[in-house]
Amino acid sequence: MSKKIVVTGIGASSPIGGTAADSWQALLAGESGVRKLDYDWVEKYELAVTFAGQARVKPEEVLERPVAKRLDPSSQFALVAAMEAFADAGSPDVAAERLGVDWATGIGGVWSLLDAWDTLREKGARRVMPLTVPMLMPNAPSAAVSMHFEARAYARTVASACASSTESIVSAYEHLQSGLADVVIAGGSEAAIHPITLTAFSSMQALSKRNDSPETASRPYNADRDGFVMGEGAAALVLETEEHALARGAKIYAEIAGGGVTADSYHITANDPEGHGAIRAIKLALEQAGASVDEITHINAHATSTPVGDPNEYTALHKVFGDRVHEIPVSATKAATGHLLGGTGALEALFTVLAVKNRLAPPTINLVNQDPEIPLLVSGEAQPLGDGPQLAISNSFGFGGHNAVVAVRSYDA
Repeated sequence: MSKKIVVTGIGASSPIGGTAADSWQALLAGESGVRKLDYDWVEKYELAVTFAGQARVKPEEVLERPVAKRLDPSSQFALVAAMEAFADAGSPDVAAERLGVDWATGIGGVWSLLDAWDTLREKGARRVMPLTVPMLMPNAPSAAVSMHFEARAYARTVASACASSTESIVSAYEHLQSGLADVVIAGGSEAAIHPITLTAFSSMQALSKRNDSPETASRPYNADRDGFVMGEGAAALVLETEEHALARGAKIYAEIAGGGVTADSYHITANDPEGHGAIRAIKLALEQAGASVDEITHINAHATSTPVGDPNEYTALHKVFGDRVHEIPVSATKAATGHLLGGTGALEALFTVLAVKNRLAPPTINLVNQDPEIPLLVSGEAQPLGDGPQLAISNSFGFGGHNAVVAVRSYDA
């Protein structure tokens, strides 16, 4: 693979901002997007967890009402982020057959599915919406983005739990390298802040239960971390070959230098404590980037704030980078945004793109008492990365043993 793949547009709708720029500024300012849920179903079902990272701007505030009504929230978020990214890229004038979509979700249209079930039980079969299946299917966000932009090269969907949208970016990189498209809209979305998902994750002891302090509940690397915090939203990146971007005079944020996708084949929820799959994914990303471990200047860690996941990721990083890992600035941005499940990798890749472009590693908020067993270089303040060339990785790991890593290099034409 020899083509240089670059990022020319970014878009996001996250718990800390309704756009990519707003999300980045809020991240640097140390804001939290996590807050108490103000829904009657929280009390009705006596939920054990009463908070989450809700999107700062609801998608129906951005989309036209007829469009929003035909889409599940996961697809609404996808369209909002993709529209921003495509406009930010200068709305490339590309043939429909050369424009592709690589999108991801971890859960899909859970709201549409369960709303339809409630309607069936309470009002009968005749009242179930005809659009229920097109709204609930996991490829609906990819389809919505494809149809909006008339992207006909392909429209593919990745569903690899919390590794999904990092994998979609790796897939886009590979599709551009193979010549299937000139421009690809890649990303992921999730809208699963629902009573059943909150209850299910809580039942398996995966969620933080800090109901008395939602803003500080997501606390990666703290000794007293007690679980992740559910988030929602989407992020999108417009990727294209450098040749295509330069020919149309596009601005370039950074280069997607490579990616790695592996599987643990270890456990349905737990990741491999020895980190074998994560290690291979990182090494594959570096191999595609033509880079050595000594070139990495920043890491956006998966860092979900779970008692087991955080140290397991550290184990993998230490095995790859050795003691030098303690000198590499690390950011755990889920502390601010919560965990967007299938959408989280794209949002963190976007943050990594901006980190290498601005030579600044975002802060990790809520870092009060760092676990001595995870001695990474992580800070509650933004960390300068220096003036030279930058090469960063963004990690994502998901239930089922899915591992995905993307390498991002600064672009200096």
